[in-house]
Amino acid sequence: MTEAADAGEAAATVSVNATEIFRLHPECFNETIYKFLRERENPFGMENLTYIREVAHSMKLNELKDPAIIISASGMAEAGRVRHHLKNNIGDSKNLVLFVGYCAEHTLGHQILSGQNPVNIFGEPQAVRAQIASIDSFSGHADKNELRRYVQAITGDIKRISVIHGEESQALAFAETLRGMKPKAKVLVPEYKQILDI
Repeated sequence: MTEAADAGEAAATVSVNATEIFRLHPECFNETIYKFLRERENPFGMENLTYIREVAHSMKLNELKDPAIIISASGMAEAGRVRHHLKNNIGDSKNLVLFVGYCAEHTLGHQILSGQNPVNIFGEPQAVRAQIASIDSFSGHADKNELRRYVQAITGDIKRISVIHGEESQALAFAETLRGMKPKAKVLVPEYKQILDI
């Protein structure tokens, strides 16, 4: 396996393991979700839900003939199994590819979302015939407003803040916002391959 395949395999295993942690600890949810889990149904244990850890089982999804929903750790569609799922399904107009998080510029996910057709997957052009959609409400990252509130809530002097995630233009703009909020802090947007001592 290649390094990217290893990373994708690891991500898939981590996502299944993380789901198992949520299933085992419903007390960690807010009261609304906890009540739903207690009184209605378990979204982690539907009888037609199959968790897949192994590459061989994932590859069998290529043979599916019946309707199915494939949920895959995407990594912006850059690594792992999602690229195989896309290669095998993006050319069929009966399919829907739904992105539920942000896709950075220059990633396969961004190319698909921006309407590029065809897209290269594993170095081969693939026609995009599937319906493409996105819902931006499932991101694992805090948005800029959540980050601003977090920084506002920190008491005491902050000596240094590093903005390390997001497109360059957005990171630079957010750094300016933080400089206005915490004028004593040194706010950095590191350059590519720059090393910071913490």
